[in-house]
Amino acid sequence: MALSESDRAVVVDELGRDPTPPEAALFENLWSEHCSYRSSRPLLGAFESDGEHVVVPPGDDAGVVSLPEAEDTYLAMGIESHNHPSYVDPYDGAATGVGGIVRDILSMGAFPIALADSLYFGDFGREYPRYLLEGVVEGISDYGNSIGVPTVAGSTTFHEDYEENPLVNVACVGLLSADRLVTAQAQRAGNKLVLVGSSTGRDGLGGASFASEDIAEDAETEDRGAVQVGNPYREKLLIEANEQLIEEDLVESARDLGAAGLGGASTELVAKGGFGADIDLDAIHQREPGLTATELLLSESQERIVYEVRKENVDRVQAIAERYDLGSAVIGDVTEDGNYVCRKDGEVVVDVPAEFVGEGAPLADLSAIEPEQPEPDRPEIDPDAAFETVLSDPTTASKRWIYRQYDHEVQVRTAMRPGDDAALLAIREAETGLAISAGAEPTWTETAPYEGARAAGLENATNIAAKGATPLAAVDCLNAGNPEKPEVYGEFTGIVDGLADVCAELSVPVVGGNVSLYNDSATGPIPPTPTLAMVGTKDGYDAPPLSLAGEGSLVLVGDLALAGDSEPRLGGSQLLESEGGTDRFPDLPEDPAALVETLAAVADHEGTLAVHDVSHGGLAVALAEMVHEGAGADVTIDAADAVGALYHEQPGRVVVETTDPDAVRDAFDGVAPVASIGEADRSGTLSLSIGDDTLTYDAATIADLRSVIAAELE
Repeated sequence: MALSESDRAVVVDELGRDPTPPEAALFENLWSEHCSYRSSRPLLGAFESDGEHVVVPPGDDAGVVSLPEAEDTYLAMGIESHNHPSYVDPYDGAATGVGGIVRDILSMGAFPIALADSLYFGDFGREYPRYLLEGVVEGISDYGNSIGVPTVAGSTTFHEDYEENPLVNVACVGLLSADRLVTAQAQRAGNKLVLVGSSTGRDGLGGASFASEDIAEDAETEDRGAVQVGNPYREKLLIEANEQLIEEDLVESARDLGAAGLGGASTELVAKGGFGADIDLDAIHQREPGLTATELLLSESQERIVYEVRKENVDRVQAIAERYDLGSAVIGDVTEDGNYVCRKDGEVVVDVPAEFVGEGAPLADLSAIEPEQPEPDRPEIDPDAAFETVLSDPTTASKRWIYRQYDHEVQVRTAMRPGDDAALLAIREAETGLAISAGAEPTWTETAPYEGARAAGLENATNIAAKGATPLAAVDCLNAGNPEKPEVYGEFTGIVDGLADVCAELSVPVVGGNVSLYNDSATGPIPPTPTLAMVGTKDGYDAPPLSLAGEGSLVLVGDLALAGDSEPRLGGSQLLESEGGTDRFPDLPEDPAALVETLAAVADHEGTLAVHDVSHGGLAVALAEMVHEGAGADVTIDAADAVGALYHEQPGRVVVETTDPDAVRDAFDGVAPVASIGEADRSGTLSLSIGDDTLTYDAATIADLRSVIAAELE
């Protein structure tokens, strides 16, 4: 760890002296990109975070919104990246990513009820990305399953540019009543700071600065000490202890110890309230002897939360910690003067303004080159061969091997399991269904950052509406390469603006998020990747599945190309990713909000039997996913450009199986085009007619084509 010369000059100017070694390390970590967002902060104002149901906007450990159906019932939402740690140590990197985002939810006074993981790896055909995949999935499953929080949604994508820099983005949703809400803003001078949880060691040292630099070729060995080591059983105890602390109203404010450890959590906690702190580092319960002041401040040892507690409640807080076999320590006081002071061995080793160390990082002044969409250069593609190529590509293939390792039934809320467009949870406290969708598509944003990010936002909203729910709020994880490269910063600017614009169009406030830059390695930068985790609500817990019932007519909603309103562009499609070539990105619907609102109503129509979003892989993949042994489909596509019609990936489209196609057509009149494409039946076979050609695949063959991940890893 080393404070840059330019930052050191700013610190010296403010303090009027050279910083002590612990102070320099504190500034270096808290002013890192990972903590201070110094490259991205100027852009993030594009997101709208206000709304009728927003309770806590961005800036806390998690955003909080109220349920429309029950205003005194709140949801806490957060998302975290653990990209660099998951490259160095895929198991612990991913596991501690889960633990960190769960504690963000705990610190708001919420009980975690669901996880969603969005994962991005290099070419699945190569051994190393498969090694990373197996380790990451095992880390997520072991940690999430052990703490009793179901992993119910997410996505997994493979792209060669993630070869040496995988992305592991994990979102968590928590539930709380209005009277339980806690924030990360200190409330009163004179209150005590109590550290509860695991003891402090040397793991995760300098993790914030490590996450704010390009991955080096020797990172697997040289940076292993920056990766935290988790203990899910300790986290489960912390969850239960936190519940009791909140129930007994013993907490004034709280902050999870994540990036930059105690130094990050405690400075942010007091600075946000306009206070300072006086901390005795020797009081911290430690699991290794001889920890220095810098190590005690910046260790990212897991399963720890710092609480602000009134003096009269300290003994009770420590008694609860002891009951759950957790360590606890009164480490200091909230002070009036605004200075952040730390003592070690009776000497002052840190004495800096809390607000300055927490929020004083100079903003980066970066140049951006605006990206352009590629010109069309499509190769000749055989429609018959394309079907098997796209269906068996790991990105569009079945992810069952992954999500079957997650416990999605724990807590007995899961009404719709992983594998559908969105998960659906039963919030019985409010008699409300909660739909969750998460993910992004890097081939879209690689082709057209702005348009691709808008498409990713619309796709998540479509996933939610396809289950009859109305989008409520979202959190984002914005991943990109080294922002000091103008072309990378231009792409990053594009995904920020695109995601912000579509969320505003959909009236979906973005209530929290995470930025992960410097995802760059010897093989180059990752594609700009704007992961979005979105929730929506509906009355009740029933929803149409994506699987065909075999009894209705099939209509395709929203396809601009098939309606003749646009040409079928293959830019960003999995087909071109597999076959090579370029094309422009498809047009998006003019009024996405009306489309999503109407779809949510149609999904709950009594004649609706199945609904499935059309996105990755296009219409051909969507139809194949709907077929199973008990139901098939006879579909005819009337289009001059058969390949374009079947494989373009314009979002905002759905296939609806319905007993009343006229009602669907009437509902979308003036909103989106509707085309009748065939009938569902009991054949268990997909019959796809395109001009003079007919493709016929039975459910068993389709399942075999889609099983490439399981076939390789089992």
